[in-house]
Amino acid sequence: MKTCKLTVFVLALVGALSLIPGPATAAGDLKIGFVDLAKLSEKAPQITAAQNKIDAEFSGREKEIVELQRRVAKMEEAMTTNGPVLSDSERSTKERELLSKRRELKRMQDEFRDDLNIRKNEMLRSVNEEIGKVIDNFAKSEKYDLILAQGVMYAGKRIDITDLILKKLGGK
Repeated sequence: MKTCKLTVFVLALVGALSLIPGPATAAGDLKIGFVDLAKLSEKAPQITAAQNKIDAEFSGREKEIVELQRRVAKMEEAMTTNGPVLSDSERSTKERELLSKRRELKRMQDEFRDDLNIRKNEMLRSVNEEIGKVIDNFAKSEKYDLILAQGVMYAGKRIDITDLILKKLGGK
């Protein structure tokens, strides 16, 4: 519903702009472009580079978590296998150790997930700013009057400039 309202607004705005005499209409045409942000997100080399950087940054911690998961699984298996033959005090000690390791694992997983989300958001914000600057520079250099991105129901190939923006992003 929100998308439909935005589309109607944009179409009304374009229609109104075409009726106003001025430099854009005096020259003959209103130059409009469309950028498919989903396609940019999939294909922009900056997105891939950012993801690779994040993967490298967090791979060590991820390996630590996997190793701790293995240790906890071994401890659980040992408790299942040896638990019945252990004395009450030994079983109690092993259960406390296992509980402690489970808590440590959960804490590590939670911290990892939180840190990863924060880092992804930081990188995405940075890449989106760069993409925005490229689109802005492209629009100015190619003398576009309007560039649309989200909330567009349909954009013909004639105004779709996504591939041109991808070329500009790839040239960096």
